[in-house]
Amino acid sequence: EIASCLVGSEMCIRDSVYNVLITVGETIMKLGPIGAGIYGFFNRLLIPFGLHHALNNVFWFDTIGLGDLSHFWAGETSADVSWSLGMYMSGFFPCMMFGVLGAALAMVKTAKNKKAAIGLVLSAAICAFVCGVTEPFEFGFMFLCFPLYVVYAALYGIFTVITYYSGFRAGFCFSAGATDLVFSASLPAAAKTWMIIPLGIAAFVVFYAVFYFAITKFDLKTPGREDEDEEAEKKVVLANNNYTEVASAVLAAVGGKENVKDVGYCATRLRFEVKDNAKVDEKAVKAAGAAG
Repeated sequence: EIASCLVGSEMCIRDSVYNVLITVGETIMKLGPIGAGIYGFFNRLLIPFGLHHALNNVFWFDTIGLGDLSHFWAGETSADVSWSLGMYMSGFFPCMMFGVLGAALAMVKTAKNKKAAIGLVLSAAICAFVCGVTEPFEFGFMFLCFPLYVVYAALYGIFTVITYYSGFRAGFCFSAGATDLVFSASLPAAAKTWMIIPLGIAAFVVFYAVFYFAITKFDLKTPGREDEDEEAEKKVVLANNNYTEVASAVLAAVGGKENVKDVGYCATRLRFEVKDNAKVDEKAVKAAGAAG
């Protein structure tokens, strides 16, 4: 009976979450381009909690009959669906390809330890431009200054609306980087892909200006601006190509081989399961070049 109750409760919670996602998706869909902007905002805002893909499924696939991604890559056009095909993907391109670069430059320009900032955000920004993987950049500052991350998410929402009205349409299978832009440009639903240049320049300038102002005005602790970053002994080695040195420094920082129970990874993160968390030296992790 207890097991039955637990299973029933789990199904109830699952159904409730599903119903909420459906309701949110249908409400946002009715709002047209403004709704697309709201979606873009929540897409970024949910990343720290790992819930953004639950929301993505509502808009990119056929959870509520939308399927912006699936219809786009099936070779259809807006004439085949009830919305402007690609509107829930296109706005990410100027932000991920150029906006992140602008924000990264602002972090470098305002850093106390520029070497630390360059080592952490430059490669992450290049990664965002090429393949649309933004997590290394985002996790580098979202927990240091979450209010700035909320502003960052809001900029995505704003540019999603602007991109909609510009007529630029592109899609992605993986994420909104240059690689997916090139591959999607030949699909029937793609439109005005050349607009990525003016949209990208605008995103670069706006992200740079907003981040530079916020960081300097409120003395935000972005990478390279933390108090310990001024210590002379701090040394970022990620910027060089001596990966053995980087690996050795990270291993030592998590308490050495004897403290590691398991290691896993995905496209953007290396995960350690450690025996004793007290032996992990976070400052040493960052000194090795990791975001945290």
